[in-house]
Amino acid sequence: MSTLFAADEAKRLLDAAIKGDMPDERGRFGPFGGRYVPETLVPAFDRLETGVKEHLHSPAFQAEFQKELREWVGRPTALSFASRLSEAWGAEVWIKREDLAHTGAHKINNAIGQALLAKRLGAKRVIAETGAGQHGVASAAACARVGLSCSVFMGAVDMERQAPNVDRIRRLGAEVIAVETGDKTLRAAIDEALREWVTDPDGIYYLLGSAVGAHPYPYLVRELQSVIGIEARQQMLSQAGGLPDAAFACVGGGSNAIGLFYPLLGDDIELIGVEAGGIGDGLGENAATLATGTPGVLQGSYTIILQNDDGQVQETQSISAGLDYSGVGPEHALLQATGRVKYISARDDEALEALGELCTIEGILTALETSHAFAAARKYAKQNPGKRILIGNSGRGDKDIPTLTKYPAGI
Repeated sequence: MSTLFAADEAKRLLDAAIKGDMPDERGRFGPFGGRYVPETLVPAFDRLETGVKEHLHSPAFQAEFQKELREWVGRPTALSFASRLSEAWGAEVWIKREDLAHTGAHKINNAIGQALLAKRLGAKRVIAETGAGQHGVASAAACARVGLSCSVFMGAVDMERQAPNVDRIRRLGAEVIAVETGDKTLRAAIDEALREWVTDPDGIYYLLGSAVGAHPYPYLVRELQSVIGIEARQQMLSQAGGLPDAAFACVGGGSNAIGLFYPLLGDDIELIGVEAGGIGDGLGENAATLATGTPGVLQGSYTIILQNDDGQVQETQSISAGLDYSGVGPEHALLQATGRVKYISARDDEALEALGELCTIEGILTALETSHAFAAARKYAKQNPGKRILIGNSGRGDKDIPTLTKYPAGI
């Protein structure tokens, strides 16, 4: 696999990542990451970084966090052997079931962890952004759990196609703020949340939902989501009798994928991230950032982004609201550049077909985001018969019914 670095440098960077030495003190994952924020937000980010260093790995915080994961989130989530899918694909297929976590997706792991941190930092109010709505639901639930008020910024386009989650957020006691600016999807929601944070950086805690943005968010979210890969690794050894040959996860901002991949980096496993191929290969026709993007700064981080020749960030297209983002987490950019993780894409029609197959063969209605990973895994299985495959099922697809009703069942 080709890399952007000479072999020795790629090995050095990857070794550092595996050892947990990234990000460095500047918040860098090799050349990626860092912190590019308005001067007005520097004190808020400094306080957050200090708080992360003080609390995240302290025994008291970890005891409370692990207790909430067990007793409220419902962890560990199941690892399911997909017997009928295995027969159809000619491979041994295992599914890590984040759809069975409280609120229906992996987002809750990060949300409850950050809500506990916000409480320790003395926040009076929490704000969050959401695309597919799952992070908004998780943030609303987590804030209700710890007793903090919550406001969720959501693009108007996403509010329409994820209407069930909008209602869930409100029923959990949070305010939903419609974003009518920009592309009216996830990127615009993050922009508005950052603007709100500037108005009260002392009293507001910004509960960012993915492994993106300025340091320390990519690190913080990775650490909270790594429970996925830690559990999956242990479960594969005990239930399957060995580690998988390949592991798949969908990639938008990248929290689900980094949560699964990070604990597996040192193992002899093919790691494959699957982005949204949308309806075509042209700029604006997909959200395949790592496949077609170039380096640049987006929302506080130097990473790979979708931009034109003039450096203008471009709008994206995907049937899945959670993958419809113009950037990607900086650690994913590094893992691609070193060659450790392969990033590919699946188109809208392929994702829909995979979702229909999973429903009718395994009785699992997965999220449109995860259906991209299933589409890519199916191709891999056909080309590599007999391999043992692990698929991270990031969430359930109930939220996607308004979109799915536009397409015939079983497609």
